[in-house]
Amino acid sequence: MDTTYINGVNLGNWLVLEKWMNPALFDGTTAEDEYYLPTQLDPAVYEARIRTHRAEYITERDFATIRSWGLNSVRIPVPYFVFGDRPPFIGCVEELDKAFNWADKYGLSILIDLHTAPMSQNGFDNGGISGVCKWAQLPDEVEFVLTVLERLARRYGRRDALLGIEVINEPNTTASWDNMNVTERYKAVDPELAEGTGPIAFDWLEDFYVAAYHRLREQGGLPQSKAVVFHDGFDLYRWKDFLDDAKGFVNVIFDTHQYLMMAEIVGCPQTVEGYDGFVKGTYAPMIEEMSRRFPVIVGEWCLFNSVGCGVDTHGGQSVLNGEEGAAAETLSPQEKRDLYQGVAKSQLEAWSKGHGHYYWNYKLLTDTVNTPGWIGWDAWDLGRCIAQDWYPVGHR
Repeated sequence: MDTTYINGVNLGNWLVLEKWMNPALFDGTTAEDEYYLPTQLDPAVYEARIRTHRAEYITERDFATIRSWGLNSVRIPVPYFVFGDRPPFIGCVEELDKAFNWADKYGLSILIDLHTAPMSQNGFDNGGISGVCKWAQLPDEVEFVLTVLERLARRYGRRDALLGIEVINEPNTTASWDNMNVTERYKAVDPELAEGTGPIAFDWLEDFYVAAYHRLREQGGLPQSKAVVFHDGFDLYRWKDFLDDAKGFVNVIFDTHQYLMMAEIVGCPQTVEGYDGFVKGTYAPMIEEMSRRFPVIVGEWCLFNSVGCGVDTHGGQSVLNGEEGAAAETLSPQEKRDLYQGVAKSQLEAWSKGHGHYYWNYKLLTDTVNTPGWIGWDAWDLGRCIAQDWYPVGHR
């Protein structure tokens, strides 16, 4: 497999929407997620909004910028309706085609990340429908996802820029369900639709990963030079022996998502020293140990933390979740720089024990300066982090 260290960034909120990253796209509706947005807009208005957003949010210029930062890869979240066969949602394969052409020009690789599934694999807003997690219970929809993966492999498997395909993003398992507090944090709009919502069992997920691997390689024809990427379901250690049992697997990477806000949820002290100690004492040894078994990437991470926000965000909840942000900065520009440079250094050192990382996210359109309650949220935007000298350009 390719042993190039991945130093990348996510193109989130381009082809899979997240309201907090671009609230204006949801203007005139009460929708909190992509599922309900088209139900509250005239079809022509919905289509115009989506097409304009996609055309403007990521362009060739962005690929040039990413390359100029010294990065070498992008992870692109795509929805289950990428091929345009699940109305009223609008497919986005044309945009993905453009991304591959831009990647070719600027020397970037692409990890395609299937970020959503029908009726959701996690219940998060970024899973497409908030407060609902039933995909794994619906055999027809599981099969549909497998066919989407096959089609992605057939369309892009021979492209030089393809690094690999991630079979499903952040399946919310029994390891994470209670901590994520899905049904409270992400209220379902339709309780009847959400009935039966619950976590995904690891045994089921293992079986799905085995099936997905074979469908990608065999029916999809995905070359062994292209990686099949599995998310860890929020418990990397759980997969220790998986590849021992899954005979014949070639070029498999495990993706783990590690955020300081999740560290806070499990008790990490909200201090500079607390973050540093948690990263060095928990994240670094985990990635080092598991990387001896298979390649590990940190597919999502960032500098965001509650200290930088001036308030306890209770695991990254924003004004859109009813949390009240700080009314004014609690740190000076130099204190902020020291905070973020410190957590950048400790995290990048931890990730270096694996196969690479992708920052979440390349950009967001939320105005964190002029909109009350968003102090500290600029840390999600890599461009803003670089501009404020929080993130080291040109590091490995």
